[in-house]
Amino acid sequence: MKHDAVFVYSDQLLRYRFSEHHPFNQFRLTLTIDLLHQLGALDHSKIIEPRMAADEELTRIHDREYVEAVKKAGRGELSESAGEGYGLGTEDTPMFKDMHEASAYLVGGTLTAADMVMKDQANHAVHLGGGLHHGFRGKASGFCIYNDSSVAIKYLQDTYKARVLYIDTDAHHGDGVQWSFYDDPEVATYSIHETGRYLFPGTGNVNERGHGQGYGYSFNVPLDAFTEDESWLHSYETTLREVAHFFKPDVILTQNGADAHYYDPLTHLSATMDIYRKIPALAHEIAHEYCDGRWIAVGGGGYDIWRVVPRAWSLLWLEMTGQQHLAESFPQEWITKWQPNAPHPLPSSWNDPADMYPAIPRKSEITEKNQLTVEKLLYPIRDQKK
Repeated sequence: MKHDAVFVYSDQLLRYRFSEHHPFNQFRLTLTIDLLHQLGALDHSKIIEPRMAADEELTRIHDREYVEAVKKAGRGELSESAGEGYGLGTEDTPMFKDMHEASAYLVGGTLTAADMVMKDQANHAVHLGGGLHHGFRGKASGFCIYNDSSVAIKYLQDTYKARVLYIDTDAHHGDGVQWSFYDDPEVATYSIHETGRYLFPGTGNVNERGHGQGYGYSFNVPLDAFTEDESWLHSYETTLREVAHFFKPDVILTQNGADAHYYDPLTHLSATMDIYRKIPALAHEIAHEYCDGRWIAVGGGGYDIWRVVPRAWSLLWLEMTGQQHLAESFPQEWITKWQPNAPHPLPSSWNDPADMYPAIPRKSEITEKNQLTVEKLLYPIRDQKK
């Protein structure tokens, strides 16, 4: 029987853990899944176990030498100086035991999701353990060891001959995925993020449009710091509709970082939960309009793991499964269970309070700058249509 949507998960995904105090904390998966269970929104029959990616799959994107270095690091056999050359052992990406195996499971989860969709066993598949979009061919970066989205896109190309539209709504630019396919006209990469003037990785300018045959297939929407919902959503909806119409993909892969929220400790945007209802709604629409429903979704950033990520990722699954009506009242049982562990008061509603943050004095200036960015991105697409 074909599923409408499947949820790729196992406790193996929790092994991707740098340290007790590192901001990238997969405990957010546990919190999200428990929230969905409390809602009655996630049936065990929908949960699919991820597999571990094989070396041959990893090396579709990553250098074999790098994969071997990650294995050594996980066994404690890679020196600090050697690790630095691979981006391993840094403050962002420390070495930890069995890091290759933990990372390969994250990649395997995204490949599992891809197979479920492309083999017509499900219309949609979500793998919240994935979305590590900063990993490079031969180097770890920004908490990301292997780049599961890049590996999965190459796998979709090689195995299913698919044209893939990658949609990245993380507050950080999806640099690793962009550079993986920068010269490839069969993959369009779209990233809407906080401008690199203030935030890692410092890339993602609107003028980064691709190279060689891939020129015109890389799309970036860098938003000004302190951008609020209205301008964020206008920029997203206006540009993504045009990009999807231009590219007409066979399948979409969405990266759903939840760090554009005002509460996120690592970024400087001022979005609320409202965007996390509308991000997946538009992706869902595009999947059915252009791809016969084929939609693979992964996680990504999100560093307020208590107040933001569980709500945002639950809303993604509710949209995918047509259970949006469950996001009306917030389950008190979840609050009662987790509040003793949480460093902040947990939310009691799916929506954020209207007075969550003080008024932004530069609102009109920020909105105007974002609109200019949108026009710069759209001009070449519209010019091409003439």
